[in-house]
Amino acid sequence: QVHLVESGGGLVQPGGSLRLSCAASGNIFTFNDMGWYRQAPGKERELVARISRFGSATYVDPVKGRFTISRDIAKNMVYLKMNSLKPEDTAVYYCNARPIVVGEADLWGQGTQVTVSS
Repeated sequence: QVHLVESGGGLVQPGGSLRLSCAASGNIFTFNDMGWYRQAPGKERELVARISRFGSATYVDPVKGRFTISRDIAKNMVYLKMNSLKPEDTAVYYCNARPIVVGEADLWGQGTQVTVSS
């Protein structure tokens, strides 16, 4: 069974940067899309960015121009470089991976905390 593990979260000041990583253990197959979601206190989990197996990336408007998603297909790893962080970026960030096989459930990591505060 494949599991996702996020890392790289932490406490940063506004305007700072962090780089999140998501590692998939048990590399038994190549995923379709992979992405990052986040959930702030009292809020619903929301999409932040996603990247296809062909490298096509999409971002939600609040992070466009500040965040960059990248992927290592061979290693089934995905990254999120976050620049110019704002307090409203504070959330638990979750890695998501979508299997190529249609109908199989998405995989989720346990999350990594990102706190942006002065």
